[in-house]
Amino acid sequence: MSVGRVVVVGAGLAGLRTAEELRRAGFDGELTLIGAEPHLPYDRPPLSKEVVRGERDDVTLKPAEFFEEQRIDLRLGAAVTAVDTGTRTVTLADGSTVDYDQLVIATGLVPRRIPGLAELEGVHVLRSFEDAMGLRSELAPGKTALVVGAGFIGCELAASMRACGMNVILVEPQPAPLASVLGERIGGLVARLHREEGVDLRTGVGLTALLGEGRVTGAVLGDGTEVAADLVVIGIGSVPVTELLDGSGVQVAEPRAGGGVLADECGRTSDPNVWAVGDVAAWRHPEGHRRVEHWTNAGDQAKALALALVGAEAPAGPGQVPYFWSDQYDIKIQALGEPSATDTVHLVRDDGRKFLAYYERDGVLVAVVGGGLAGAVMKTRAKIANGVPITEVLEAAGV
Repeated sequence: MSVGRVVVVGAGLAGLRTAEELRRAGFDGELTLIGAEPHLPYDRPPLSKEVVRGERDDVTLKPAEFFEEQRIDLRLGAAVTAVDTGTRTVTLADGSTVDYDQLVIATGLVPRRIPGLAELEGVHVLRSFEDAMGLRSELAPGKTALVVGAGFIGCELAASMRACGMNVILVEPQPAPLASVLGERIGGLVARLHREEGVDLRTGVGLTALLGEGRVTGAVLGDGTEVAADLVVIGIGSVPVTELLDGSGVQVAEPRAGGGVLADECGRTSDPNVWAVGDVAAWRHPEGHRRVEHWTNAGDQAKALALALVGAEAPAGPGQVPYFWSDQYDIKIQALGEPSATDTVHLVRDDGRKFLAYYERDGVLVAVVGGGLAGAVMKTRAKIANGVPITEVLEAAGV
């Protein structure tokens, strides 16, 4: 199969892995990787942990020499603003264009904003390295931080700030942290962890307004309570970066459906010369199109996409049991499979801090979530992949 020139837009993990996998799959043609940020491709998970705590500065995934060796034309600080599928070109922010034969969209996400909030200093979001460094510069013992949103980013930042000796108020409109992902019961165990560590966790309440003149001094919560804060972090999720495809004809999911670039099970979009991978991509699954915002998914998708793009035999999908994790205090929360808030949860171990839970759907084991019990989680991979009946799993666990 003649591929021609491949251009990958987005130099994060998914874009980098796609370039790597294309070379690994035997693609020997022109390969361009375009990134909007000025940095070499870097790892994002450490931003909310080691980077913001000041323990780590270098999170690059590959040195500059790698791109030279692999003959990858790396263009940094070059945001793509438009895609023309008719002429097969992408337009950069400076007005220049780049031709492609095959285009891969790997633009990722941007933090969701709360409309109507005052524009004040000391209010942060966390997505980029610059975001992490800006937040890090404000962390100091004795300060009070208000973290809005108890998803993974919010929980990890709350833990990092407590490690820095800060007072933390964590607010979440749902009944428990991570409830939309792990369910209310396991979210309650996460809540217990944070409260034991001294976090002022308030659930069932959100942010209404910010207080301050020029710089934030506090906030009004959804229940009318006013809280004082030296800084505020908004962590209420992210939205896929798809604006560059406006007018291109490439199909994009509606925001109410999760957004993202619609693609088949190997990443091919409605345009046969355009592909999508990573957080921005809504790949086709048996139950419909959906995006998966997990670190390991980027590599799995990149491999499948690269094989399909070069015409090699590709798997029907990533083919791996999904895995994600979150480091909070001394506990690594790990999940195998695809837990849902609507699953039946069987809590099989809980010592007051560490825990292990099996998720049941339609009578079979679909996911396992553990806190501080890595071995117990990982040994269930085959059972999840094979859809073992939950009764068999519970019996083996002595439950």
